[in-house]
Amino acid sequence: MLPILAAVLAFITIASVGWVLVGGDDSGAQAVKRAQAMGAGKKAAQATARKAAAANTPEARRKQIMLQLQEAEKQGRKARKTLSSRLAAAGLSIGQRTFYIVSAVLGVAALLVALVAGLHPVVALGAAIVFALGLPRWVVGFLGKKRMKKFSLEFPNAVDVIVRGIKSGLPVHECFKIIARESPAPLGPEFQKLVEGLGVGMTLEQALDKMYGRMPTSELRFFTIVIAIQQKTGGNLAEALGNLSTVLRSRRLMAEKIKALSSEAIASAGIIGSLPPVVMALVSLTAPAYMGLLFTDMRGQVMLLVAGVWMTFGVLAMKKMINFKF
Repeated sequence: MLPILAAVLAFITIASVGWVLVGGDDSGAQAVKRAQAMGAGKKAAQATARKAAAANTPEARRKQIMLQLQEAEKQGRKARKTLSSRLAAAGLSIGQRTFYIVSAVLGVAALLVALVAGLHPVVALGAAIVFALGLPRWVVGFLGKKRMKKFSLEFPNAVDVIVRGIKSGLPVHECFKIIARESPAPLGPEFQKLVEGLGVGMTLEQALDKMYGRMPTSELRFFTIVIAIQQKTGGNLAEALGNLSTVLRSRRLMAEKIKALSSEAIASAGIIGSLPPVVMALVSLTAPAYMGLLFTDMRGQVMLLVAGVWMTFGVLAMKKMINFKF
């Protein structure tokens, strides 16, 4: 009896020790789990590598460029709508409050002059509205377009400077300094502000975004997109900027061709738009009493106001017809 009891106890002891050493699971199962974990890690690394390779394909870059263009277009529209950005694009250092004060002074002055001249109050009110709301904004828009045109004309030369600087071993920041120092206004001052922004710790993308807010031109938008794509995907920056310079010069050549082809339509629109006021001025010189009724009689003043409104609509329609976008 005792040998049987001893054998049972020995069997239980050996089984318990084996269970503790094995840990409730066999080594084969643990090896399978470790292999599966390693395989999952390899699959994740392979998936990441495939995603990175897919992001560097021409199709992915094309999609990324399209997204960048759409985002830049939205930012450009917002920048053109705000008064502060329009003042900055025109190169004016005045604030919005000063602009509104100047507009109000012009409107009040136009109203007083019209009333002193004996015009009808409705006509005087229309003149005040034109001088308070229309004239200042037209001047700001005219100055802004003129300044952006100068910027666009000189910008391909700035891109060429960056390309030659990169090929000769200079960093991009030094190329910006050369452009800021050597280029004429408004290109030089804008790049000087870009260099100052980089000097205070801004990233290149942030500094370019601020520059685009001050100068919302298509050329600068393309340059910003090229820099952003190059920073994300890598590549030869000199080659990319060289291609951009070629594209910008081709766009300028196309603009000049369109201007030459549409010169006849522009001249016709100018003649048609200026014909009524010119005829009115000539008749006023030859027969002042005949045209004087339009200014002294209330019915004539209303007719002048209606004619001015219709002339404005006609000029805007002709401008829409001869304004070609490319």
